[in-house]
Formats: sequence, structure tokens, C-alpha cells
Amino acid sequence: MKQTLKKLGPGFLFAGAAIGVSHLVQSTRAGADFGFGLLWALLLINAVKYPFFEFGPRYASATGKNLIDGYKNLGKPVLYGYFIITFATMFTIQTAVTIVTAGIATSLFGTGSIVVWTAIITGVCFTILIVGRYKFLDSLMKLVVLCLTLSTIIAVGLAFSKTEAITLTQEFPIEAASILFLITFMGWMPAPLDISIWQSIWTQEKYKLDTTISSKQFKFDFNTGYIMTVFLAIGFLSLGALVLYNSGKTFSNKGGEFANQLIGMYTSNLGENTKIIIAIAALTTMFSTTLTTLDASPRVMNKTTELLAGKKRSKGYLFWLLILIAGTLGIFFFLLNEMKLLIDIATVLSFITAPFYAIANYKVVTSKQMPEKAKPSKFMRVYSIVSICILIGFSFWYIVTIL
Repeated sequence: MKQTLKKLGPGFLFAGAAIGVSHLVQSTRAGADFGFGLLWALLLINAVKYPFFEFGPRYASATGKNLIDGYKNLGKPVLYGYFIITFATMFTIQTAVTIVTAGIATSLFGTGSIVVWTAIITGVCFTILIVGRYKFLDSLMKLVVLCLTLSTIIAVGLAFSKTEAITLTQEFPIEAASILFLITFMGWMPAPLDISIWQSIWTQEKYKLDTTISSKQFKFDFNTGYIMTVFLAIGFLSLGALVLYNSGKTFSNKGGEFANQLIGMYTSNLGENTKIIIAIAALTTMFSTTLTTLDASPRVMNKTTELLAGKKRSKGYLFWLLILIAGTLGIFFFLLNEMKLLIDIATVLSFITAPFYAIANYKVVTSKQMPEKAKPSKFMRVYSIVSICILIGFSFWYIVTIL
């Protein structure tokens, strides 16, 4: 058991990055506004995105390279497209997750402003990444995700025990505002598709630590992390549905107030003694996301610029890490009270760019650079093509709706 757990890693990093705003904020909002009515959307988008996330560790374990290398082989326009999309979204994403994390920390500890906690959290994450790098991140995420899973199970169990009747009637939004929320909900569920690139890089890093790990073990590791993200997404949607649905209350757009409302609504319904459980679940959720996103974006930007420039940069990771922190803090001070706007922008951008990543990932794992025995099966290829069509269809539907 100990050896099995030791070989796990990238899958838990995926879970740590995925289980954040999509779960704590968007899944809870979905449950609060629609009850269990959007459960179909949660399950559908997780199924649709699965193959493209799975292609990350599949490609890395089979070739020893990451998906950015694969993008380069597809042609520089693809690589430039990836660079532009990542640069356009990484600051908004990092700011959104950091604001939510700082708001929860303020609520949990009852002291300090959201500005102070943002500085503390960013500083702690920066120190972890510079001092510990991947090895420390690998070990920390296993503990964080396991802690999160346990606390969420307890919270959902308490909510179910206090609920008399449950309705699973499904809803398909038809109004513009509801369609917008559906797209933002699905945009980061379970995560933006560019995390597949992060996953391929983490797989590379894990292999450097343990060269005995097989492709089959990497797939098991990924599936473990993916199942946990789906399970916890259902958990947070259930909390929103069981505790907040039809309560007549709405969430604030401010990070600190949102955290207080979220934790306060839960404890008022589940009992004051559950506050620490809810708060720990929320904080570990968001801290893991803040940490992993702060690590991954500089990694991929450094790798991309190296490939575009054709030369290695010894301090490239640190350079992009500092750029990301500076940009995040800049946006933070301008849009401190617009948490919902930040999240909506980031999630919509992630959703409408999802077809780009889906098509690129599919082309990479079915190309000549992929070993024949590691290529997707016929079933997986058909599954992927259908999923690409669904992603394009939803994106087109959204664009038509807002025009």
C-alpha cells in the first residue's frame, strides 16, 4: 500500500489544481440555484473532457516528452496559439483562485484583511515552489486532497442527515442568464482543459523521481485523481442543493464576504460545531488550487518560450513565476470586489478555448510521434471525436446566445 501511494503523484496534483473554484464556488452555486438540476451537466462535461485530460499522462509516459513538445511538432502556429491563450488567461485565473483562498482564510482565522491574506498565501506558495519544487508539491498534494475528501464526506453526510426530501429533477437552462451560468459552470468542470498540459509536465517530473513507474501505473494514478475530482464535485453540488437551495439568499461578489456567507450558511443549517470542518474543506480546496496553478503556469510558459526561441533559459521558471505574481497582484487590487466577474471571465474563456486543446491533444496522441502501441484505441478515438463535437456545439450555442 505504501509503495502504491508513493508511485501516485501527478493524479493528485491534477486533483489539487482541479478541485478549487469549479467545485467550491461554481458547484456550490449550481446546487444553491438549481438544486440537483444541473447534475446532468456536471456528469456530461466530466465525461466529455476525460479523454483529453487522459492524453496528457498517456503522451508523457509513452514518449518521455510533454504535450507542449507535441504541439511544436504540430507546427509553430499551434504553439503560438497556445502561448497567446495561456498568457491571456493565466493572470485572471490566478487572481480568481487567490481571492477566494484569501477570503476563506480571513473567515476561518477571523483576523487580517483579504489583502494581507493574499500576500501571505502568495508568499507561502512562492516559498514552497522555490524551496521544495516538484518533490515537495507531490507529497503535499496527497495530504491535502485526502484531507479535503474526508472533510467533504463528513459535511455532505451531515447535510443528508438533516434533509427530509430530495428531488433529482433535471433542468436545461433556456434563459440567457442561466445559459451563461451553465457555460461558466462547465468551463472549469472539472478543470480547464489546458491542465492536460500541466499533467503531462508533472508526469515527466514524477518519472525523473522514479523511473520504475509504468504507463499503466501513470494511467491508474490519473484515473484515481480524476475520479476524486468528480466525486468531490458531486459533493459540493450536493452541499449547495441540500443547504442553500430555495433559501432565498444570494452570494456576494466580494471574496471575503462570499467566504463568510458560504461558511455561515452551512453552519447555520448544519450546526455551529461543523464550522471548522467546512472551513478546513474550503481552505484546503482553494489552497491546493492556488499552489498548483502558481506552479504550473510558469512551467508551461517557460517551456513554450524555450521552444519558440530555440534555446534554454536557466532562470525561465523563476522569471515567469515573478511575472505571474506581479500580474496577479495588479489585477487583485483593481478588481478586489469583483470576484464573480473574474470567475465568470476566466471560466467562459476556458470553455470557449476548450475545443482548441481537445483537437490539439487528439492530433498529438494520434500522430506519428506517438508509439503505435500507446495510441488511443478505436473506441477512444470515436469517443474523443464525439466529445470534440459536443464541446464545439456548446461553444457555438453560447456565442449565438450572447450575440
